[in-house]
Order: sequence, then structure tokens, then C-alpha cells
Amino acid sequence: MKNLLFAFGLIFLVCCCSQTKPLVAKTTSETAAKNDTIRIANDSLQYEIIIIEPGFDAWLATQKPRNFYGLQYLENHNIRFVTQWNNRVAQPYSYDPNLYEMRIDYFSSIHYGYEVNYLLYNYFMYFQSRYKQRL
Repeated sequence: MKNLLFAFGLIFLVCCCSQTKPLVAKTTSETAAKNDTIRIANDSLQYEIIIIEPGFDAWLATQKPRNFYGLQYLENHNIRFVTQWNNRVAQPYSYDPNLYEMRIDYFSSIHYGYEVNYLLYNYFMYFQSRYKQRL
């Protein structure tokens, strides 16, 4: 009787384990790209920021919350980061042109608002961390 019960339990265990479904749902690259694209636009100032970076949105969720840094702090760092970024864009033989593809037009005389400065600052922090760069 014990052997019969043991055999039944073993067969049940094998059957249950062999029919497991994946826990993570498969995503298409289009869905992943859509989730990793952040767009900020203001028609009155005629600017637009589009951040297309795999993993940025998930990384951003783990960072310090909005309003943790002051606006002046973010603006000062963004001016420094943008200046360094644009210098590297202008030197494609010294810096990887695949990393520094486009120039960023960021002017200290324009008030972009907190959200733009917050996302731009965090993008620079993400970029430095992911690609082992120091701006």
C-alpha cells in the first residue's frame, strides 16, 4: 500500500512539474520601446524632449522622487552636463559617436520647468551609470 501511494505521489509530482507555464509574459520589442520612451513637450516654448532608452523608465522609478532636488540644483547640473555632452558630440574621433549622437539645445536663459529639468538630470545620471561615462 505504501509503495502504491508513493508511486502515485511521484507520478503526480512529475506531471505537475512538467506542465509549468512561464511566469514572465513575453513582450514584443514594440511594447518595450513604447514603455521606454518618455516624451515631454511644450508648444508655447517650442521645445520637445524625447528619451528613448531601454530600461530608463524602470530605472527612474527607483530614483529619488520628484521635488527631492530643488529646481536651481537641477538647472545647474543640467547646464554642466549639456555643455560636456555637446563638447563630446563635436569630437566624434575622441568620443564614441554611437553614444553621443545628437547635440542638446539647452539654454540657461529659458525656464523649462521642473519636470523637464528633473527628467533631463536623471537621464544624465542613468547615462553615466549605464555606459560608464563621466560627464
